[in-house]
Amino acid sequence: MAIAQLDHFTYSYPGAPCPALRDVSTRIDPGMTVVAGPSGSGKSTLLRVFNGLVPHFHGGRVSGAATVAGFDVLATPTRVLARSAGFVFQDPELQTVYATVDREVAFGLENAAIPQGEIAGRVSEALHEVGIEHLAGRAVRTLSGGERQRVALASALAVRPRLVVLDEPTSQLDPHGAELLLAAARRATADGRAVVVSEHRLRRLMPGADALLVVDEGCVTAGDPAAWRPAGAAPTPRLRSPGGETWSVSSAAVGFDGVPVLEDVDVAGRAGEVVALAGPNGGGKTTLLRLIAGLAAPLSGKVTRPPGGIAYLPQNPVALLHRPSVRAEVQFTIDRAGGQNGERPARILAMLGIAGLADRYPRDLSSGERQRAAIAAVLPGTPKLVLLDEPTRGMDMASRSALIAVVADLRDRGAAVVIATHDEDLQAALADRVVDVARGTVTERAPQELPA
Repeated sequence: MAIAQLDHFTYSYPGAPCPALRDVSTRIDPGMTVVAGPSGSGKSTLLRVFNGLVPHFHGGRVSGAATVAGFDVLATPTRVLARSAGFVFQDPELQTVYATVDREVAFGLENAAIPQGEIAGRVSEALHEVGIEHLAGRAVRTLSGGERQRVALASALAVRPRLVVLDEPTSQLDPHGAELLLAAARRATADGRAVVVSEHRLRRLMPGADALLVVDEGCVTAGDPAAWRPAGAAPTPRLRSPGGETWSVSSAAVGFDGVPVLEDVDVAGRAGEVVALAGPNGGGKTTLLRLIAGLAAPLSGKVTRPPGGIAYLPQNPVALLHRPSVRAEVQFTIDRAGGQNGERPARILAMLGIAGLADRYPRDLSSGERQRAAIAAVLPGTPKLVLLDEPTRGMDMASRSALIAVVADLRDRGAAVVIATHDEDLQAALADRVVDVARGTVTERAPQELPA
């Protein structure tokens, strides 16, 4: 028996010229269903039908029918659907309510009126299920993006819903964290529940998938998980060799509230060189990137940076996007850089494949589109140092290829580039050197030693 079902379901966002979902008829059976498709195709909209955010929160026009766990989605409040459909969003930073991990995981249980005597046990069980018992009691603000994703999954699983919906759940996770999360998702299907996962990185997902839905321009078709084949990324050829050293971190320590996260850090980079920061979630990659950028002060040691512009992309691109259009975001950066060489937004927007989004409001875009808009907003002005934190988050293969071309162009024009990423294809395509950041230490290895 289907846990969720859509029949001739069509949905349009308020003011949108065309539907985001078009005449969708599909069913979600027990087991794991993978939802794939390009950025902006309608995947997140489809997922939001299952917990009623579409249409109850977003509004808009709707026709057809949708049911989840026997409830009519169009007639059932989201607070009721939330007990049957647990949801983990693309942006876990925006899903957090409480300051500590335990309280955050307990939040959904309290809203579902679970007896107080059961809550502590259910919280502990959920943390164990996703492999983050060690985060119990931690302040959420000290967690990495990947750790926050696993906290969000624990929060969803604690309620024990019949349907678990995951929107890009592994986009910020290291390989071990991704395996733990997906193993937890598969375990959730063992007792007859359903898990729906929307992803661009399908390599780990497809072997365990029971069904595949492909979304393209709002249309949904069924695919065969067994027929899927992975596609890799080839290294990008260089136009010139790296130049001299432009940034360095020497004998440095950095951390939170005077407590070191990293100590005795010695690492440097050259003009026209791409350095990839790898390592587990919570290992300190973002902290090191912020130290290089000057956003975190060293507790000891020294940091040097090149004169001129520094481009920095944080893990959460929404923090950058505040202007009325994508074009205005890019123009703002160009103006701050002095409008060098008559630069116009059109060039970077075309390179990233989002010229057609130039007049859109950035926060109305899909996650992958927002990511590319944020990258376009930070890169103009010929930066000498480019720092990117998980830049392929939410990106499909075409978008990732466009990003690789943009970074290669910056590299060949002499920028020093540092990328914190779990995306092994991105590392293989761009990295001259890979720096592992883990357990408070920083060590270097060659790109050819990338894990399989």
